[in-house]
Amino acid sequence: MPQQLKDRRIAILATDGFEQSELVEPKRALNAAGARVDVVAPKAGSIRGWKTDDWGDEVAVDVPLVEAQAEAYDALVLPGGVLNPDHLRTDAAAVGFVRSFFEQHKPVVAICHGPWTLVEADVLEGRRVTSYPSIRSDLINAGAHWENAEVVEDDGLVTNRNPDGIPAFNRKVVEVVAASRATAHKAA
Repeated sequence: MPQQLKDRRIAILATDGFEQSELVEPKRALNAAGARVDVVAPKAGSIRGWKTDDWGDEVAVDVPLVEAQAEAYDALVLPGGVLNPDHLRTDAAAVGFVRSFFEQHKPVVAICHGPWTLVEADVLEGRRVTSYPSIRSDLINAGAHWENAEVVEDDGLVTNRNPDGIPAFNRKVVEVVAASRATAHKAA
């Protein structure tokens, strides 16, 4: 993957309670492919992950959500964990940020419970997705076509079922972002 994503800038939108591996591993893969990756969060400073069944590590916030503009990014990553997307979907600024990526036809990728935020952004009508099985009905009720698959890609929307599928997810994300037409920002 060396430098496939050179000059690409990716936002990872998360808050406290993100599933540790679902933020850290995609961030590592995107950086390894040459992308500049910013952690965007509703608060400045740092956010704390959830690691299986207890609190995990803190991750530095690069850009507070109030300062983030979708126009500055080439793609958006939405990690899961139960707490993280449940909080983000009640945050109007986070929902608007997510919706902006769809309006600009930029890749959006979501892992596990991450698609919950897509439900609130009202961007799933007619889209093929996967997710953690417990939110299947939520996605179907939002108009999505849910598939029981490791990774599903639908016109720039990439979804992953659970942390076990992160390696396949990371490969698909790099592929989709590399193939996307719009390069919004030249990394500084």
